[in-house]
Amino acid sequence: MDFAFMEYIEKGGVIMYVLFALNFIGYLLMLSSFLLLIYSKFNKSNIIESILKNQSYEVKTEISIKIFKDELTSKIKSMEFGLNTVKIIATISPLLGLLGTVIGVFTSFDAISKSGLEDPSVFAEGISVALITTVGGLIVAIPHYIGYNFLIGTVDALEIELEKELFKEYFGVNR
Repeated sequence: MDFAFMEYIEKGGVIMYVLFALNFIGYLLMLSSFLLLIYSKFNKSNIIESILKNQSYEVKTEISIKIFKDELTSKIKSMEFGLNTVKIIATISPLLGLLGTVIGVFTSFDAISKSGLEDPSVFAEGISVALITTVGGLIVAIPHYIGYNFLIGTVDALEIELEKELFKEYFGVNR
């Protein structure tokens, strides 16, 4: 890590440490989801097999269709593990940045009220914190929004593929 990077983290205070931790957690979750989706995409036949082996219906009825869809939904939900947390990180990061902005501006005005305007560096320090946390919140939020939307789109596309293959395999029809 670059020294300047850590310097910015320290200048931003507690909020920047929280944003840094959230960023780390979010990237780990996105990476694990991405790897799980790649694995699932290349093992669609195993997923379909596991759904089909749980079915003991000889007659293909509406009930068996519903059970298949429920099983598939369950598999898809397991693939979405952690993505809600990524969405939450993307949502709260700009809010944390804004909180840092408010704290920084408050600190600046508090310093001015105590020491006056003789020393502009007192005011600049609080404004610096405000800007650093705003930028930090956006730096965390933007890639998490992109990653979340990409991964959810991939999960949705995989769900459609699995449903088509499942119905083709079991019912012998394309859906």
